[in-house]
Parts: sequence; C-alpha cells; structure tokens
Amino acid sequence: MSDHHTADPHNELIYHLEDRPGVIESSFAAIQHVLASFIGIITPTLIIGGVLGLGEHIPYLISMALMVSGVATFIQAARPLGIGSGLLCVQGTSFAFLSTILATGFIAKSNGGGPEEILSLIFLMCSFGAFVEIFLSQIITYLKRAVTPLVTGIVITLIGMSLIKVGMTDLAGGFKAEDLGSPQNLMLGGTVLLTVIILNQFNNKWIRLSSIAIGLIVGYLLAIAMGKVDVDALKALFANGLGDMTIPLPFKYGFNLDVFDWSTFLPIALIYVITTIETTGDITANSVISGLPIRGDEYRKRVKGGVLADGVNSLIAAVFNTFPNTTFSQNNGVIQLTGIASRYVAYFIALFLILLGLFPLIGELLKSLPKPVLGGATLVMFATIAASGIKILKRVPMNRRNMLIIAVSFGLGLGVMMVPEVVKQLPKVAQNIMGSAITMGGLTAIILNTLFPKRKES
Repeated sequence: MSDHHTADPHNELIYHLEDRPGVIESSFAAIQHVLASFIGIITPTLIIGGVLGLGEHIPYLISMALMVSGVATFIQAARPLGIGSGLLCVQGTSFAFLSTILATGFIAKSNGGGPEEILSLIFLMCSFGAFVEIFLSQIITYLKRAVTPLVTGIVITLIGMSLIKVGMTDLAGGFKAEDLGSPQNLMLGGTVLLTVIILNQFNNKWIRLSSIAIGLIVGYLLAIAMGKVDVDALKALFANGLGDMTIPLPFKYGFNLDVFDWSTFLPIALIYVITTIETTGDITANSVISGLPIRGDEYRKRVKGGVLADGVNSLIAAVFNTFPNTTFSQNNGVIQLTGIASRYVAYFIALFLILLGLFPLIGELLKSLPKPVLGGATLVMFATIAASGIKILKRVPMNRRNMLIIAVSFGLGLGVMMVPEVVKQLPKVAQNIMGSAITMGGLTAIILNTLFPKRKES
C-alpha cells in the first residue's frame, strides 16, 4: 500500500479534512457529535461522584469534564505545536480509568479523607500518570511490539467485566443504598435497559446513536412519575435560570505531593499504557474514514501527535479537576454518517462543549438522575466495552500460546476480583497493585506476551 492510498478506496465524503463547511452545516454536524459523546463524557463523573459520595462537588466536576473535553477536542484538531492528530477527533472522559480511580478514592476514604482529599489524591495521581502517555507517544512504534492486540483485547475485556459490577449496583439502587435491589429500582433500571435494547433494533442509525440518551430520558420521566425525583428541587433549579457561570480553577482541591503513593500510581499508569494503544486504533480508524493514508510519515506523525495530545489533554484534565481524557471511537461513526470529516467542525464541537460546561445547571440536573436510571444505561455501555475486548481477541490466532496467556490473565484478573481476600495478607503496596482485576490481568498479559516466544503450531 502506498503512502497515498487509503484503506477505503470507496470512501464517499461530502467534506474532506481541510474543507471548510458553512456555519449551518458545521453546526449541524457538531451537534451530532455532541449528542453522540455527551453521555460518555459525563457518565464516568456521575459514577465516581455517586460511588465515592462526592455530593455537592458533582455539578462542578461535570462542568469541568465538559469544558476540558471541548478544549481537548480543539487541541486534537488544531494541532498546536504538533500536539494533536489534526483530525476531527472528539475527546472525552475515559471509562478505562473508572475502576482504578474508584480504588484510589477508596484508599483516600479509608484514610479518613473527605471529598476534597479524595479528589486531591485522584487528580494528583492522574496528573503524574499523564506523563506516562506523553512519554509513550514518543516511542509509540516500539510500544506496539510489546502491547499487542492480544494484550489490548485482554485488558479491555477485563475493564468491561470489572465495570459491570458498578453498572449492576447502580441499576439495583446504588452503592450502600437502603433499598438496594427493591422491585421499584429493578423495574426502573430494567425499563432503561429495555429501551436501549429496543432502540438498537431499529435500522435508523440516528435512533441507534441516540439510544442511550433516549433511554435516560425515558427512565428520568418514569422516575419522576414514581416519585423518585425531588420535583420541588427541580423547579427551584430552573427558577434560578442558568445560574452563575462555572469558573475553572487549577487544582481546586489541592496538590499535595506528600500523599503520592507508588502502589496507587502504578495501576493508573498501566491504564495510560492501554489508552495509548486504544488511541492509536481510534486515530487509525478515523484516518480510514476520513480518506487519509494509514501508512507513511504523515500517518505516523498523526498517531504520534494524537497520542501526545491524549496525554497532554489528560494532564489538562487533572489540573482543571476532571478525569483522564481519550479519543471517542463513537464519533468516527458520526463522520461516516454525516460524510463530514472536516477538522474545522471540531472547533464548533469544542465551542458547544465549553458552553455546556460553563453553566452549573447542566451538572445539577444530571446529579438528580436516580441511580437505577443511570445503571440501566451504563450496564449496556460497560458490557459493550467487554464485548469490544472480545472482538479484538477474536482477531488473534487461538493457538496454544495465546490461549494460555488469555486463560492465565483472565484467571488471575477475575480471580482477585471475585475473591479479594486472596491478597489481604500481602503488604499494602502489593494489595493495591494485585487487588485490581485490570492491573493483575493486564500485567500478567504483558509479562507472558513478552516472555513466551511466538512459534508456529505443529
């Protein structure tokens, strides 16, 4: 394949990468991207805030998630100083970090920390972790030899499997809820889940694209009818209009180097390694859809710049009080649907996301979502992550070597998740590292994949 040949010779685009659609066309395309990514951007914050009991801080965290996603999307498209892929790449909060961030939060909580101490520790660890991806962007070509589709598929599957417990807990009522598993909660969460399933059966791509958002709306309306939403509080919220603008404050919750802990940092660092590989795949897919080369110097520059932007944007996220960012693969589907691959559309997307983040009304409204409604939607999203990992593994040759690596990685990773008591007698550092399904399974996969030689089956 030559440098000027794309993986999709039949690509039919209305607007190519450097074309400049009109304001109306750009705005319409941008709105589609925002709708496709909005739920994904804010959901990790809602889950982390709910599980860790962050309460009144949640609206501010949601605002920061939206604002930083806007800034990050702009950086990916504008490519300032070579940072960014120069593509129409939408960035948002990564689900991959959810389990490790929750584990970090529980460590701070077990040491007597309140919401501010919890967030301070999380953002401290995530800010240092971002430098892992920044470094890896410079050696991405060599990294791909160690972290192969086999390793990536194992880790992504484990991420999805470990998050399913979070989604199911929310569907049943939420962490430590007094009415956990009540028929009302199960009916509410089940209705959202069923709505998402039914909408995904339609042939209309826009309906499928909006299935999660529609499911949340249906569940929210049902929750109001069931008396699970404080309607008076909602009325008071809207009576205040848009409210005061949210002001971004660097390290609002503090930056205390004294609490840095390697055992807490390493699991987060490992996820940054995995998201590096994921981002490479997303940028490659985006290049294909945008009719661009997927070999040669220009392609390598796009991947290097895109992964670098991923790390830089995650650093910006930590500084401005939100969680690590990554490229969103679902927006590649929007490019395909609209036929618009112009990177200038990303400027409109960035503007819309920043405007959404400026006003706390959005965060307050989303904070009022009952847990079963959120769980009904996220259960599908998390299970889809696991399915994506299985899809990657499907492309890997199932010989004796690879089967053994998969078996041992899943066995140890899921084993410590199902029987956490296994590591309770180990030192605290070892508990933090080996007690995570993702870390245990991921490190096992990387080590075995590196040590076991590849050979042809007889």
